[in-house]
Amino acid sequence: MARYTGPRTRLSRRFGIPLFGPDKYLERRNYAPGVHGPKSRRKHTDYGLALIEKQKLRFFYGLMERQFRGVYERALKRRGVTGEQMLQILETRLDNVVYHLGFAITRAAARQMVGHGHVKVNGRKVNIPSFALKVNDVVEVRESNVSRQLATKNLELSTSKVVPDWLLVNKDAFKGTVMRIPTRDEIQPIANEQAVVEFYSR
Repeated sequence: MARYTGPRTRLSRRFGIPLFGPDKYLERRNYAPGVHGPKSRRKHTDYGLALIEKQKLRFFYGLMERQFRGVYERALKRRGVTGEQMLQILETRLDNVVYHLGFAITRAAARQMVGHGHVKVNGRKVNIPSFALKVNDVVEVRESNVSRQLATKNLELSTSKVVPDWLLVNKDAFKGTVMRIPTRDEIQPIANEQAVVEFYSR
């Protein structure tokens, strides 16, 4: 399974947002990396701005370029606004839902948790992080001691996290249900999805 393994804080500083979760170093140096530091006055073209938006969204959800383009192409075939369809596909990925439910403290940890076989969907083990969930799908942590201990630890660390309204979680049973597909207003992405669509449609 391909994944990004490069410097994380550097990327977060480049885009000015915590792409991989809370970052104390980013809070101290909230300007682009490099020798010029906060004095940098770099200007971007329209293409460059669209590329930045695409990269922000891609790194935020932890996808490689080929995977992310596949999301765009699937969204293009659906009815409705392409940008909104893209966000809905990204939000209803299994790893992202595991993260939202609090069973993992980051999306990367959720992806690893799914890949290692700690999660079931509708009673069946699923180890594909990109698995597309549908309405009424039930996501649960496997009954093994290792899986439950891992989930318990993460739930304790993510007590302040708010579970989205489109998900229903039962922490005692280590289960969560997809009640409905999230709307655009509920997703609140960190990037302009319309710029991403325009980037790929060039």
